[in-house]
Amino acid sequence: MTKPDLDRMIRVDQAGEFGATRIYEGQLAVMGDRGPHSGEIAAMARQEEGHRAKFDALMAERGVRPTALQPFWNIAGYALGAGTALLGPEAAMACTAAVETEIDKHYSDQLDELEESGADPELAAMIHEFREDEREHRDAALAAGAENAPAYPLLSGLIRLGCRAAIKVSERV
Repeated sequence: MTKPDLDRMIRVDQAGEFGATRIYEGQLAVMGDRGPHSGEIAAMARQEEGHRAKFDALMAERGVRPTALQPFWNIAGYALGAGTALLGPEAAMACTAAVETEIDKHYSDQLDELEESGADPELAAMIHEFREDEREHRDAALAAGAENAPAYPLLSGLIRLGCRAAIKVSERV
């Protein structure tokens, strides 16, 4: 695995963690701190902020540039969070479940690549730890009624498609 490959992994993962923090900020802005599931969302947001901070530090240490689309993900993440929260608490949870499903797959694919190549045990350990957190977020969202959101299959499918597109674009740009 080459340095550009590793840089791409770090860049896209930092962008994803940044986007996740913005999604939760948008949800909490709409739901407030007393809304259904707002305590869970705030706890997830704190974990995502910790993930992002670790990727920020890794980027600085290794000289990896952030995605040029960071300003777009800033707005898009917040809008997605606020928009799903406006649809109701179950839709906010559906957003989390959909995003975390895609991140679980993304991180698992990255771990496969890293383990196969034997490259970068530090990055592999971070991704493994964060993937477990993302799985917990997905499971918590499902337990909180994500599948009861209006038009859940459509909402989830669109969010998952958007996540896959964001991953592909952020790897490159």
